[in-house]
Amino acid sequence: MKKIFTNARLVLPNEEQPQDGSLIVEGDRFASADDATDAEPGETIDCKGRLLAPGIVDLGVFAIDKPAFRFGGVTRAALMPDQAPILDLPAMIKHNAVEGKPDLWSHPIAAATKGLEGKQLAEIGLMQRSGAKAVATGRQWIADSGIMLRLLQYCKSLDLPLIVHSEDAGLTAGAVATNGETATRLGLASATAAAEAVSIARDIALVRETGAHVHFRQVTTADGLSLIRAAKSEQLPVTCGITPAHLLLSDIAISDFRTFARLSPPLRSEENRLACVEAVKDGTIDVISSGHDPRGPEDKRLPFAEAAPGMAGAETLLALSFTLVRDELISIGRLFELLSGNPAKILGVEAGLLQAGYEADFIQIDEDAPWQVDTRKMAAAAGNTPFDGLPVQGRVTAIYKGGRAY
Repeated sequence: MKKIFTNARLVLPNEEQPQDGSLIVEGDRFASADDATDAEPGETIDCKGRLLAPGIVDLGVFAIDKPAFRFGGVTRAALMPDQAPILDLPAMIKHNAVEGKPDLWSHPIAAATKGLEGKQLAEIGLMQRSGAKAVATGRQWIADSGIMLRLLQYCKSLDLPLIVHSEDAGLTAGAVATNGETATRLGLASATAAAEAVSIARDIALVRETGAHVHFRQVTTADGLSLIRAAKSEQLPVTCGITPAHLLLSDIAISDFRTFARLSPPLRSEENRLACVEAVKDGTIDVISSGHDPRGPEDKRLPFAEAAPGMAGAETLLALSFTLVRDELISIGRLFELLSGNPAKILGVEAGLLQAGYEADFIQIDEDAPWQVDTRKMAAAAGNTPFDGLPVQGRVTAIYKGGRAY
């Protein structure tokens, strides 16, 4: 039996603005996304003029958190290897790949090195056969350039993207903030923002050598983005991402030692924040992800320097990203390219687009629905968000995985 979603505004590939039409689902795939009418045989669902968009593909989360993902419209999540135990064995990939199904698909990312220690390559080929769609260095940067070169050569031979964390550990060791007035005033150990550009420059040089696809998970500085922009102009296979926190907050947010604003990489200066917004506008940034990393009181109710970095971002990802549309910085079509289409393409899965033949993962949205971020009411395993109390707009009203509502 077909399902026909009528009276909808569809976010379609290569269209900047939503198009009036209907969405037809047959089984767990899209049959069409066009101007189908009620004359089509099947179950008809009236969307009452609401927005239908691809389900969000959250690239690089640190926990599978189904309630938070459901609230935020996430239908697929790529799980970072920084787990307990670390995802550096085929059995761990198989185990985590089934977590959340059928409502959510988890795509565990293989650890690049054993124990994520940056010293010895993990069994990447075996993990790929067990279902890994990508490889990652985790929260760490691989300092040994020889190991990084061999890793990239291996990933190239397997046609796997490598997701990297971009901070030169030799420059950031012991630091909890970015050099600047705020860190100085608070007396926090800080590091130069150039640590990001140094790391990116090394990795781009090795991409040029190997031809491997590298995804820089979070690029947060003007210098780092300039390097990415130049690499793309060379047609090198590089992509990059960011979180809403680095687009909407500067390092001023850590004033009063607010541990919920302690992130990795740390929040940057206002100048760098504005450079990130410009990079979203001009197409340099390919992905906006949540960086979802729920941390409880035992990790956050500590002195700033001792608190764990990270934020619960899945349920605020869509609403915060909609800010870019409301400020007329990007179109709705571009927004879902960043949230859904590009992450799915990097992972090599047939999702992230309202397109015939693709998996029927989609969300219904009331983009004008107002609500307020409240750490006490969040669906996430922990409510560690730096956006506590912020009024936002845009809420998921229905979510479909494989054509099935949940």
